[in-house]
Amino acid sequence: MISVSNLSLRFGKRVLFDDVNLKFNQGNCYGVIGANGAGKSTFIKILSSEIDPTTGSVAITPGERMAVLKQNHFEYEETQVLQVVMMGHKDLWKIIQEKDAIYAKEDFTEEDGIKASELEGKFAEMDGWNAESNAGSLLGGLGISESIHYSNMSELSGNQKVRVLLAQALFGNPEILLLDEPTNDLDVETISWLENFLAEYKNLVIVVSHDRHFLDSVCTHMVDVDFGKIKIYSGNYTFWYESSQLALRQKSDQNKKNEEKRKELQAFIERFSANMSKSKQTTSRKKILEKLTVDGIEPSTRKYPGIIFKPEREAGNQILKVENFQKSHGGKKLFSNMNFNIEKGDKIGILSQDSVAINAFFEIISGAEKADAGEYTWGVTINKAYLPNDNHTFFDNDLNLVDWLRQFSVEKDESFIRGFLGRMLFSGEETLKKCKVLSGGEKVRCMLSKMMLSNANLLLLDEPTNHLDLESITAFNNNLKDFPGTIILATHDHEFMQTIANRIIEITPKGIIDKKMSYDEYLEIPDLAEIRAKMYN
Repeated sequence: MISVSNLSLRFGKRVLFDDVNLKFNQGNCYGVIGANGAGKSTFIKILSSEIDPTTGSVAITPGERMAVLKQNHFEYEETQVLQVVMMGHKDLWKIIQEKDAIYAKEDFTEEDGIKASELEGKFAEMDGWNAESNAGSLLGGLGISESIHYSNMSELSGNQKVRVLLAQALFGNPEILLLDEPTNDLDVETISWLENFLAEYKNLVIVVSHDRHFLDSVCTHMVDVDFGKIKIYSGNYTFWYESSQLALRQKSDQNKKNEEKRKELQAFIERFSANMSKSKQTTSRKKILEKLTVDGIEPSTRKYPGIIFKPEREAGNQILKVENFQKSHGGKKLFSNMNFNIEKGDKIGILSQDSVAINAFFEIISGAEKADAGEYTWGVTINKAYLPNDNHTFFDNDLNLVDWLRQFSVEKDESFIRGFLGRMLFSGEETLKKCKVLSGGEKVRCMLSKMMLSNANLLLLDEPTNHLDLESITAFNNNLKDFPGTIILATHDHEFMQTIANRIIEITPKGIIDKKMSYDEYLEIPDLAEIRAKMYN
C-alpha cells in the first residue's frame, strides 16, 4: 500500500498540486489522467522518490518492493538483455553479483563458504533458480526473440529497448508497479499481452497512459490530476469520462430535482455495467463493477478542444486508386504489389508491422515522396488534408500562431484566425506564441486548426494521437466518428481505430491484407497469424 499525506509541489509561484491525501491499495490498478502539464509524470516521480515534494510525505508498507518503468533507453548499453531484466529485482541481482564474486575467487576460504551458503538460501527464497527462465518468458511475451537475449542492449533498436525496460519493471512480481506510458512504441499484439498480464496482476499498479482502451482494460480506479488537486474515482476511464460528462449536464440543468438526478446517475451505472459485463475486465481479479456507485461523481473541469471537420463538398464515387505500389528503404523492401480501390464511405485503418512502411505510404499518397514503382490516382472531387507523423518542417520559423495559421487561410481577418485557434484552446496571449517554442501537443493542435480551415472531404492521419492529451484525443475521436467524408488512418490507439475504421488494410513486403470489417473483427480472424507469417517472411 502507498499512503500520500499532505503532499504539495511548487515551482516558484506555480503550484502543481496542493494538500493531496490519498491511499493506493493492493490488488487495484490506478490509471493516472490529466491534461498535458498537469503533473502526472511528476506525481509518479514523487511516489518513486525520484524527486522530493515541497511538503508532505509518501509512505510505503514495510517490506514491499517497488518497480518503476525506466525512461532512459541508453542506461544499460553494455549489459546483456537478460541481465538487464533481472536487474529489475535489485535485491536478487545483488545476491547474484555477490555469489558470482565469491565463486570467482581462486583462494576460496571457509568464511567464503559460509557466506555463499547464506546467499544460496536467500537466492532460493527469491526463486532465483527460475530467474533466467522467468526473465526469458517476459521478454518473449513482449516480442523480444530468444536469439537476442544474450546480446548487449547497444545492439537493439529503440523499440526493442523499450520492451526490455518494461520486462525489467515487471520482473519478479513487485508488490508495487509504477508505469509511465508503458504502451509507447508497442505493437497491438504486445499491448494486448500487457493488458492481459496487468488484468491478472495481483499487486498494486499505478499507470500513466493516454491509451483509453488500455486504461479501460486494466484499471479499477482513475486518479484525476486536475487544477492542483488529485482525486481517486472507482471505475475505468470510460466510466469516469461518461459519468463526469453526465454530472456536468446535470449541473447545468437547474430545474432537475436531486432525486431525479440521482435516479439518472443510477440508471447510467446499471447501463454501463450491462455493457461491460462481457469484457475481460469483469472476468479478471478486478471486480470493479461491484464497486461502482453514484457517490463522488463530479463534473470534470477539463477543457475539450472543438475539433470539427466540415467538408465543403461531397466526394464523388471515385476516391483513390492505387496500382502496383512498391517502395524500399535502406535496401529493405517496405511494400510491393499493393493494389486497391477506396470507395465512397470507406474509413480505412492502415496497419503494418513496420512503422517505416506506414510513414512511407502516407508520404507518397500525400505527394511528399515518390514510390519506386506503381501509381495512384485521386478522384477529381477529392480535397484532402494531411496530418503527418513528423510535422517539424511546418514550425521551423519565427511566426506567432496567428501569423502561422493565417498563411494557410483564404480569409486573413485576425478575428477569424483567432476563432480557429480558440477552438484548439489557444486564447489571449497564447496566440502570440512563437512556433519554435511550442510543445508537441500544441503543434498537433495547430496542425488540426490548419486542417479544419481546408474544409477537406478526405483526411490522411498518420498517428494523429501522438503528443495529444486524453481530452484532445477524445474530442478528435468523437468528431471523426461522425465525419461524412473518407478517412485513411494509422494509429496505435485501439479505441481510435476500432470506433472509426470500417475497413482494414495491412501493408506488408509481399502485398496487402484487405478486409471490410472493424479493427476488433480483424484481430480475431482465426488464421491471421499464419497469413501474416506468409506476407512478412
